[in-house]
Amino acid sequence: MVYCSKCGFKNEDDAEVCSKCGASLQISRIERRRRAKRVEDECFGLPHGGAIVGLFIGIIIILWGLTQLPGLLPEEFKFWPWIIVVFGVLIAAGALYGLTRRQ
Repeated sequence: MVYCSKCGFKNEDDAEVCSKCGASLQISRIERRRRAKRVEDECFGLPHGGAIVGLFIGIIIILWGLTQLPGLLPEEFKFWPWIIVVFGVLIAAGALYGLTRRQ
């Protein structure tokens, strides 16, 4: 059902003009699609929720990678924890870029 933006009358989906006042219903359809798109863009019920979750996961990966670093002495140096940290930084940076790009 499409509601008229002028008088609020409920019209059939295929109606082009309002049955009560004769106003065009095209604007109502466009607004309805715009609202549906806005809801689709939300994740976990939050605006920009996907970027927030990505940032959170990136920080968790960074912290996990830092806890795996045994020491910075040459005999104890391992390369794989640094790869984990870089991976977490890339995820967090991508999430931050997504947040700044949408605003």
